[in-house]
Amino acid sequence: MGLRAISKTELENGDLQEVPLPDEERQQEAKRTYKNTVKELRNIWDWVLCAAILCGFAALIYLSVHNHLFQPLWTVGENHRWVRLILRPSMLWSVMGLVLLGFRTVLWFCYRPFSAASMENAPWLTVIIPAYNEGPMVLKSIESVATAHYPRDRFEIFVVDDGSTDDTWQFIGWAAARHRGFVKPIRLRENSGKRAALAVAFRKARGTVVVTLDSDSVVEPDSLLAIAGPFRDSKIGAVAGKVAVYNRQGIIPRMLHVQFILSFDLQRAVESTYGNVYCCPGALTAYRASVVQNVLDDWMEQTFLGSPCTFGEDRAMTNLILKSGYDTVYQRSAIVHTVVPMTYSKLCKMFIRWNRSYVREELRFLTIVWKRPVKTRVIALCDRIITNLRYPVHYTSLSLLALLVMHHPWMLARILVAIGLISLFNMTYYLCSERSPDFCYGVLYSYFAFVALSWIFPYAAFTVRARSWLTR
Repeated sequence: MGLRAISKTELENGDLQEVPLPDEERQQEAKRTYKNTVKELRNIWDWVLCAAILCGFAALIYLSVHNHLFQPLWTVGENHRWVRLILRPSMLWSVMGLVLLGFRTVLWFCYRPFSAASMENAPWLTVIIPAYNEGPMVLKSIESVATAHYPRDRFEIFVVDDGSTDDTWQFIGWAAARHRGFVKPIRLRENSGKRAALAVAFRKARGTVVVTLDSDSVVEPDSLLAIAGPFRDSKIGAVAGKVAVYNRQGIIPRMLHVQFILSFDLQRAVESTYGNVYCCPGALTAYRASVVQNVLDDWMEQTFLGSPCTFGEDRAMTNLILKSGYDTVYQRSAIVHTVVPMTYSKLCKMFIRWNRSYVREELRFLTIVWKRPVKTRVIALCDRIITNLRYPVHYTSLSLLALLVMHHPWMLARILVAIGLISLFNMTYYLCSERSPDFCYGVLYSYFAFVALSWIFPYAAFTVRARSWLTR
């Protein structure tokens, strides 16, 4: 067959398709082959990790059924009756915890992220960034939001300076000048607290969805569209984002990054499957604006044991939204990177504040859970009971182990080996989310928490009425 003649019209209109050169074709084919190979390897790796999790569970169940986990302690307890009195409830809780972990794992496998909003149907969005003595970091936070993928005609940013005494207001002014009319600065005359700073902007917000972002955090470009997506469902009142560590330099931030991934990509993904994320974090959360307006006064006037509540505003707002009958969910694809403490003293202060609000809001949730749907209520009650029983069991067991080690020093080695093996098992969950050698820092964190952080929860519980922010 002869070649077709090219008409003059085709030449003038440019209707001819460009034919790639042989070298270009080979390069494109190589890229496609590479991408397919990487995808296949990732799928294989996911199956390997799932198999490792199942094998780990099988090993734990075998050891529990045959009493190998507790046999050394039980043998020591033959000469000490009080040891067995403490050991029995510990064994019971361990079995309950194993069942709960298995149930959470099933739900985690079932979790799927929500589809993101599109540029065409994205809702009106207000982003609120409260800042106090944040310095240049607040500019990075604002810029990450201002340059994110979102339709500019349905988008506004409020940045609230909560009485900063450094150059934070100057950086906010620079951002407002660069994005005139889009970034709206608000300055409070004196430091009134994060809750008050958020409330000022909540009352001015025009969006049907309101996003709160910490001033030491930056969002990824697609995070705003992702976090707005779930609000297509009218039952959803709040959406939690995925928190990763921004400043991953040094041992403490790297350990925290692993813990954050486990906390957000395991725990909150599980909670999302039954519409009951217990804490939508201040680092990145989206709220249905109408719901926030309904609970705003109660949120601002919250007290605990006669003392005004100044921190834990994220967990408090989540509880009020759950109380209003709405679901709270997690969006894995809405990612934020936040600055974390780099020193031990600042880390302790952060955990003390978090644990104080945990105690307070867990008690409040006990009055709210009865208003949740039946399925959610049953799962949440079982989850909270087993989870919170860990504290008396943990600290009683620590006391027991301390006494046993005094009489049987070899027990310490067994305890340290057990901590390492359990943490390695937990790292399989981390590796399912992030294929990174940083999982080693997760193992290190287990020992660090055992030695250096065990005192924090009891201290926070006994000082739960304290109002100091500690890190501000």
